Amino acid sequence: MSPAERCRARFLRFFPGGFRDPTYLDWERNYKADAHERWNGDLDEPVVRQLIKARQYSEIVTRAIRIEARTNLLFSFEKMALRDAVRSTGGARVLAEGLYRFLHGAGSDERRFDAWRETLEALPRRQTRVFTWPVATVFGFIAQPERHMFLKPNVIRTAAATYGVEFRYQPRPQWSVYRELLDLADRVRSDVRDLGPRDLIDIQSFLWVQGSEEYRGRTFRPAQTKRVRFAVA
Repeated sequence: MSPAERCRARFLRFFPGGFRDPTYLDWERNYKADAHERWNGDLDEPVVRQLIKARQYSEIVTRAIRIEARTNLLFSFEKMALRDAVRSTGGARVLAEGLYRFLHGAGSDERRFDAWRETLEALPRRQTRVFTWPVATVFGFIAQPERHMFLKPNVIRTAAATYGVEFRYQPRPQWSVYRELLDLADRVRSDVRDLGPRDLIDIQSFLWVQGSEEYRGRTFRPAQTKRVRFAVA
């Protein structure tokens, strides 16, 4: 059995119904999909464009942070760093305009990602840094899960190794690493296409099962026990 086949078997051992398994939906997909739907309602492109035109930068970042806060994707220190970084009007403007360009701007994916990286580096910093991989990838993942992927470093590194794929991780967010993440996601999506993944929420969840300590060492079906959520780097 190949590494990819073992990963598939592992996922189906936890969720026999695959990406439509009720437990999978409850534990992994629904809260991420709900965040995406809230983003579409509160921060779709025309809404953000109008808010920027009205210079309502704080409203944009407040909505974005509020939507993310209802997920468990970021660590608490990353959530705090984001809030600290946008307390000033200047910080809110930097993030709001940078986020709009990243999601809806012109240019290649690489150019937009590099500009977004520069945006995060330019944010005010108080006690903790904003420029982490989870912060760099969370809003794209929530807003556009058909094209953007979320990177939780330790989980993805473990999942890639388990899948038998080289992932040349660097702690500093950069395009070359993000491109490898998207390539990994494309490969997994192709390998499990018969299971009907809808978007990168399903692919991120599949990889989470491979790399997260939540699932490590378990041999039972998750529906048989109560889940305890916690963040993993």
